[in-house]
Amino acid sequence: MNVFDAHPTTLIAVILGLVLMFGILWRRKDLLSIFANGRWWLTWFAISILTLMDELTSIFYAPSEAHRFIGESALVFIALTSILMRFLSTRMTEIAQILEHHNIRGGGVYSFSYLVLGPTVSFVAVSSIFVTYVLTASMSTVSAVQNGTAFFDISPATAMARNVMSVWGGAGLNILGIRENARFTFGIFTIAALVLMVLLASGLLAMDGTQMGRIGHATQQTFSRFLTLDLGSQTQNLGYLIIGTSSCILAYSGIESVIQTAGLVRSWHDIRKAYLFLALTVGIFTPLISMLVLSSPIDPAVFETDLITQYAAMLNGKWFGLLVGAIASFTLIMAVNTAFVASAELLERVAEKYHFQWLMKINARHSPYRVHVISAVLYSVIIIITSGQQSLLAEMYAIGLIASFAINMGSLLVYRYFLGTKEIQNYFTHRTMTLVVFLIIVACFAYIAINRPYGTALWAATTGVFLFAGFYIARKRSPEIQELRQTDSPIDLITWLGSTEADRIHLYFRRPKEEGSVESLDSSRAYVSFYSPRQGIPQRAGENHFRFPFALQNVYANICTIIELLRYELPHIPLTVHLGWPMSSWMDRFAIGILVMNLMRLPKRFPQVTFRIEYDEEVKK
Repeated sequence: MNVFDAHPTTLIAVILGLVLMFGILWRRKDLLSIFANGRWWLTWFAISILTLMDELTSIFYAPSEAHRFIGESALVFIALTSILMRFLSTRMTEIAQILEHHNIRGGGVYSFSYLVLGPTVSFVAVSSIFVTYVLTASMSTVSAVQNGTAFFDISPATAMARNVMSVWGGAGLNILGIRENARFTFGIFTIAALVLMVLLASGLLAMDGTQMGRIGHATQQTFSRFLTLDLGSQTQNLGYLIIGTSSCILAYSGIESVIQTAGLVRSWHDIRKAYLFLALTVGIFTPLISMLVLSSPIDPAVFETDLITQYAAMLNGKWFGLLVGAIASFTLIMAVNTAFVASAELLERVAEKYHFQWLMKINARHSPYRVHVISAVLYSVIIIITSGQQSLLAEMYAIGLIASFAINMGSLLVYRYFLGTKEIQNYFTHRTMTLVVFLIIVACFAYIAINRPYGTALWAATTGVFLFAGFYIARKRSPEIQELRQTDSPIDLITWLGSTEADRIHLYFRRPKEEGSVESLDSSRAYVSFYSPRQGIPQRAGENHFRFPFALQNVYANICTIIELLRYELPHIPLTVHLGWPMSSWMDRFAIGILVMNLMRLPKRFPQVTFRIEYDEEVKK
């Protein structure tokens, strides 16, 4: 049955409504870009469209890949994974705010892991997300050609040539510049939205009792496994949950691209709006269309590479299948475009941090053309090595994606553990739920790493290369070197306190990132601040304010080292150590409980020293 012939009024109304909506949008000024503070910025809507084209295009390969591993349960797990991704996106918004607070624009998982965990882990993050972008572009290109030629017979050599041409077409679009890129992408999105919404409406109108029965059976079969109270069964069901989520993660592969391109928008509020837009569009559309396709009579195993295209032909005839195939081809190429944009932002952040100016060179349209050329070469190489096989690329794809998620959530937990909500009072998420999301993602990573050996091998090899290069680069070009050069010498502390004629010296310790002025320039008083070289050295508040890094030891170990040094150099002068009183919330004080427990050991370790934990109303901690 041709759905368009059976329900022409409904489908024409859908088309006219969409045409009216997009007509209004196209007439709006500053819809995609805005000029402010001497430069062009993308709006939250432009970022949403760029990344939506990445997430949306996953419908052309993710349902069949999910069905290949977990069968009809895929139509349930794709929806459950969408919910998990919404929780993840709120954490990504939180990370965007944290990065902006530290004056870091863009870089995504690389910038955040560098800030929290240091250069070593950050290079693991670079390798993970870069593998993701390479495979995003490679698989989207292959899928674009396969969907666009679904009803034609072409030779493998012709298909490979089209794959490579598509990659270099995306490179050329990005070399033209980001503003032209966003405008062109929105044009493709307008056409794609019209066609895909007609596809969705046709699928809903064509739904019959048989499809409803398949959906109900898959839902009942999936959820019945989680209703048992038997402990052994629950353990197996937890593994089933991880397998199902891991198999559907590709359906939402573009979520990292939003935070990766944060340097293109004015503030983290644009990132928050973009994630909300994605939740209300692709977060709903993808589960719906996947449910309709996987419950249809079409066998996903037979039409693995062009499942959506064949479904469209079944609904409205071959002409509609050809149209959807063409749209699939264009939108998948836009996913390649998104990979170019995000990978350029990633490599720019690395090049900027380590002063590789030649890589950051831009053309007259403010495009980092050298980065785009390098990316195009890598994408082409991967396509040629894998012979353009979608199933092989999909297996390799997931490992880098889930590794970047795990590093982001792990870094966020570490950040929140040490700083609580002190620095992020405008927007923060529940710490316990973040831990739950992190554990699910780590379990998914373990499953994929064990069961997808090709992806694991590529990720491990790339990580090894980045780490080897990273250690060498960091030793020679690390920005921390400049911060460490400003560090005060312990001899300066000894000299200052040793010059006093008072009968007792006072040492005031401040936690990392804790601010406050010195009370007095009295030579019997000294203030010590610890800082992370990655976060920058704090401003010196006075001559008796000393700054020391804690890169190799934790705060407690550094405190002990300084006290031991003073006892050795100035044993004849009694010492009083002052520790500040935490003024954050109850949950934040609980988060620094381990540090407090360590501080409670100080009197036993140094019985000749007086310790005080105090609150000074003049200096709000």
